[in-house]
Amino acid sequence: MDPKVSVIVPNYNHARYLPRRIESVLGQTYQDFELLLLDDASTDESREVLSQYARDGRVRLDFNKANSGSPFKQWNKGVGLARGKYVWIAESDDYADEKLLGTLAGVLEQDEKIAYAYCRSWKVTGDGQVDGLGDWYLEDVDAKRWKSDFRMDGREFCRRYMAQSPVVCNAGAAVFRRAAYEEAGGADEALRLSGDWKLWAALALEGDVAFVSQTLNYFRYHGATVRGNTAKNGSDVMEKLQVMRWIVERSGATDEDLRNVRREASKLWVPAILSFRFPSSLKRQILESAKQVDPHPLRRVAGPTLTTLRLKLARHWRGLRMVRDEGDLRQA
Repeated sequence: MDPKVSVIVPNYNHARYLPRRIESVLGQTYQDFELLLLDDASTDESREVLSQYARDGRVRLDFNKANSGSPFKQWNKGVGLARGKYVWIAESDDYADEKLLGTLAGVLEQDEKIAYAYCRSWKVTGDGQVDGLGDWYLEDVDAKRWKSDFRMDGREFCRRYMAQSPVVCNAGAAVFRRAAYEEAGGADEALRLSGDWKLWAALALEGDVAFVSQTLNYFRYHGATVRGNTAKNGSDVMEKLQVMRWIVERSGATDEDLRNVRREASKLWVPAILSFRFPSSLKRQILESAKQVDPHPLRRVAGPTLTTLRLKLARHWRGLRMVRDEGDLRQA
């Protein structure tokens, strides 16, 4: 008989975190699961650590010969190997409360219309210290919504919340229906950073979303994360704007929803345009992406910020580039 849940641990160079991650899965109070341990051609001792669990009857190992180049390729691979009705992508550097799987799978068992259920997350530092809520920003999206359990139509969830912000902050906080994942087409492998945001929206469009207000997931944030590395080159802004547009186009957003989305989009593209870290060519692309979400983006910016922004855009459009050199500004 197939297990009820497939737990996927996609790993790349997280040898130091793997024991706690895996033990937190094996120690779940809910035990009707298989555990798929994937490795994406790690260069540390990950494979040695993973191989230690090969004798456990619940465990299957799958190691790539070459790095895939994308965490979302590994997600799709894992779901393709999965036999369970439900799937939990338990990222390799995180860990979980022992009740997470039973709680979230239990919610899915209550109604076939629920595409996924998720919970709140703690933020954990690289050295293992709990450092507040990992999804603290939910208070800014809606001060009351995440204070208690709820269930919502997925399309409404997308237009009211997902179009503004990735309100599912970490894959380890969610358990989803495998059939919904397949219907949604899986994770977008072309995205480097925001493929998870787009996936949770795509899954929501396949059914309802359920939220459990208990904080059962521990999300580790450190310098080696994909999120931390990608944010340094500006591609995160481009991807986020792209995902916002994708959700807006499919969720039936109202005028009020669009105003909220455009406000949140301006928090992304305005700092990027004003930054000295990004070249003119990237800033042009970011502004064009902003226009796909907001046809008149400069109308959302006022006062000194708008004046500064217009001056910078004028310089860039004339082919000038400003760079930072040892703390001083000069014309390149």
